[in-house]
Amino acid sequence: MKIQGRGVTLAAFLVLLCGVSAAQQISATKERSDDQRLSFQTHAPWSPRTNLNGDVVMSYGIDPGLPANLASWRARGYRIQVMTGVAWGEYQDYLYGRFDGKNHWDQAQKDRNGKLVQHGVDVPYISPGMDYGNYLTVGIKRALDAGAEAVYLEEPEFWARSGWEDNFKREWKAYYGEEWQAPDSSPDAQYRASKLKYMLYRRALAQIFDFAKVYGKEHGRTIRCYVPTHSLINYANWRIVSPESSLINVGADGYIAQIWTGTAREPNYYKGVLKERTFETAFLEYGAMQNLVRASGRRVWYLNDPIEDNPNHDWEDYRTNWESTLTASLMQPEVWRYEIMPWPERIFNGKHPVKSVFVSTKSVKEQEQVPVGTGLGGFGAAPDVEKVGIPKAYETELQSVISALGDMKQSEVHWDSAGTENLGVLVSDTMMFERADPSPSDAALGSFYGLAMPLVKRGIPVEPVQIESASARGFLARYKLLLLTYEGQKPPTPEFHTALAKWVREGGALVVVDKDEDPYNAVREWWNTAPNSFKSPRQHLFSILGIEPDATGLHRIGRGVLVSARVSPAALTRAQDGSESLRQLTRQAATAVNLPWKETSALVLRRGPYVIAAGLDESVPDAKPHVLHGHFIDLFDARLPALTSVTLGPNVRSLLIDLDFRKHDRMPRVVAAACRVRDERASIHKLSFQTDGIADTNAVVSIATSRKPKEITIGRKIASREQYDFSAGILQLKFNNSPDGVPVEVVFEQ
Repeated sequence: MKIQGRGVTLAAFLVLLCGVSAAQQISATKERSDDQRLSFQTHAPWSPRTNLNGDVVMSYGIDPGLPANLASWRARGYRIQVMTGVAWGEYQDYLYGRFDGKNHWDQAQKDRNGKLVQHGVDVPYISPGMDYGNYLTVGIKRALDAGAEAVYLEEPEFWARSGWEDNFKREWKAYYGEEWQAPDSSPDAQYRASKLKYMLYRRALAQIFDFAKVYGKEHGRTIRCYVPTHSLINYANWRIVSPESSLINVGADGYIAQIWTGTAREPNYYKGVLKERTFETAFLEYGAMQNLVRASGRRVWYLNDPIEDNPNHDWEDYRTNWESTLTASLMQPEVWRYEIMPWPERIFNGKHPVKSVFVSTKSVKEQEQVPVGTGLGGFGAAPDVEKVGIPKAYETELQSVISALGDMKQSEVHWDSAGTENLGVLVSDTMMFERADPSPSDAALGSFYGLAMPLVKRGIPVEPVQIESASARGFLARYKLLLLTYEGQKPPTPEFHTALAKWVREGGALVVVDKDEDPYNAVREWWNTAPNSFKSPRQHLFSILGIEPDATGLHRIGRGVLVSARVSPAALTRAQDGSESLRQLTRQAATAVNLPWKETSALVLRRGPYVIAAGLDESVPDAKPHVLHGHFIDLFDARLPALTSVTLGPNVRSLLIDLDFRKHDRMPRVVAAACRVRDERASIHKLSFQTDGIADTNAVVSIATSRKPKEITIGRKIASREQYDFSAGILQLKFNNSPDGVPVEVVFEQ
């Protein structure tokens, strides 16, 4: 990390840091628990090495061992909930007929060669019939009977290359009233196959939601149902169909946005170069998931994973990519709930290579289907590769950041550095419908990245905007400029065009980039079915806007404008000047509606006392690095150093506590902690609190105070000189974490 700092003098901090409280909510555990701000998932019982600073544990799986796992976490004070896979799992009793006397292997997804699409041995991805939803409710009932407060139904996934299994053929005939067609026989057949896959998992989840709600009502309980799911962007990229936005309408109470290094490092093209762009991709993925729930007001948690499913990377690779995804997630200020990690047992007990080894170019999901006995899907490092456990510094950094995540519900939020705001790229679930043979859309999802990446790279906080939500009242009002293409996606209903045209006439700027060469324009859909007869959905939109079907250039429409270009967004990603061409179109539209245009090489967001910052590469030419000045603690450094400046060069990520934020608070306060801090009690001359953390890790606690410590006790013992340091208004304590708790008391000089 390219962070530069200068020493902070005590004289400069005596006034500023009189009891600064940059983390006043760290000890407000009841409020945080009621909000369920921090959660994690695990298939194991509680252990000293997984004693996380979280409010909710999601125990994974619905097998008979679930009640005992739940009980172990409940005994440690966690709220207990349950998560299970929807598309796959250890469901052999269902497949082999031990559940209802019927063999259900005909519901295992198959490709055109008759090969099973599997998550592991005897663990196929399911093509869900009606009885599959009934089967899952039995396991869900087991979890609810054991006291689970909520249910998480993970990853409803139907592979685009699937659809040859017998169950799918039966469902096709029932849904369409016609004989099954091979999905790869035509674009129309592929599109219809994807629509059916979308419906089947929507139906299966609705069955389980309905059961859980009725169960809750019968037992005087409110049972919430959530769906942990990848983003629409990733599912489209990985060629998976999932019901995504429609689940809110069939009973989902919200989502966990499953974005992490494994999804965000998927390479994409920009200026003709294919490479990983983890921060930018994560920024767009997290934005897509927030947009998904904005119209409904439902909950969303953002997942962060300190490693990833692929065990072949080294710890430094994991750490830097985790910092990128976490920074991207914190730049969505409407969200303040987080799944802090999945599988803590593999993070704190697992081992990984000292140096990264060969990594397949296949996606994570594709490799999951080739089990090699590692317990981690299809991945496995060569046996002679040296592997080590998690570095001590990374353990400490993780715990410091987790403490801060519990305090992200802040009312004071603003961009310190960002380009033009209130821009969006319109996206639809149908992006997943055009990803397989015979005419798949651009392999690197250039139809989306061609519109979005040129803006993010110049510091413009553009948002993916869900087409399916656009008709909701006021949904589009927050946006001043929108970009749209029907290359790689289609509008599900004509109502979207009505809402979009209204938004334009009321002053919005719409940029349409579409060459009309998508073969899916000809699928049997509403724009070419009586009474409509348009060759493409774009032509229908232009007719609603009142302009010629093949119009290009800028057009005034009411108080707004349309800028139309007949080019392929995917083609723009592969051209050296493609990104600048897209920005020119966008600037033209912005200027026409008097929207000031601004670009920057760094994104900096303030959330109360927290400063979230990212320096961008491939950004504004010859831009000088953005420099932050002030008094900060760096949470991406296990030492929790105090800094007076941070330089945001390319690819620098920072999560900082601004010590000046509450400079008039006179009481001593914990401002950063690599542990959980409870029961904080402060007066001018004394501070006490209780900590707990992960066994065999190092606790670091930073306390802002203008007074020198007179006496420090840690674990009811007088602290040694090696356990504390006081400099520049910061008292820093160091000791061993314990899951059983460590009391701390500091008495200050008069």
